[in-house]
Amino acid sequence: MRKLLLSLLVVAFTVPVWAGIRQKKADKDTDQFRYEIECAGNAIQGTYLVKVWSYSKKASVAENQCRKNAVHGVIFKGYGGGQGCVSQRPLANQPGVEAQYKEYFDSFFANGGEFQKYASVMEGTTETVKVGREYKVGCVVSVRKDDLRKALEAAGIIRGLNSGF
Repeated sequence: MRKLLLSLLVVAFTVPVWAGIRQKKADKDTDQFRYEIECAGNAIQGTYLVKVWSYSKKASVAENQCRKNAVHGVIFKGYGGGQGCVSQRPLANQPGVEAQYKEYFDSFFANGGEFQKYASVMEGTTETVKVGREYKVGCVVSVRKDDLRKALEAAGIIRGLNSGF
C-alpha cells in the first residue's frame, strides 16, 4: 500500500512538471514566429481565408501554432494575392508597432491568449511535410479581421479607418 501511494505521488508531481517543460520547448520553437502566409481563397465578408505554414521540431506543435501565426500574419505581415485573391496589407502597417506594444502582444499571443477569438482552423485542411529535422505544417485558417481590427483600434494600437489621414 505504501509503495502504491508513493508511486502515485511521484506520478502526480512529475506529469505536470514534464508537461510544463514540453510547453516551454514548444513556445521556444514558435517564439520567433517562423511561418509563411498565403491566400487560401475568398472568404465571407469580414474574414480572411489564409493558409499558414508553421515550422517546428514536432508536427503537433506546428499544427497548434497555425492559428497564432495566422493572426500574427494578418496583423504584421499581410499576404500576397494569387488564386483569385487580392493581396492584403497588414492591419498594423506602421513600423515598430510590435516592439512599441510588446507587453500587449506578449499577453495577446500567450497560450490561451486573446488571439484565439479571431481564428479558427478549417477541418480537414492540415498538411504535414518533413523538411530536414523539422516539420512544416500547413493549415487553412479563417481570421475574423473586422473583429480583430476593432480590438486593435480599441487598444489604441492602430488607427480607425474613419480617423482621417
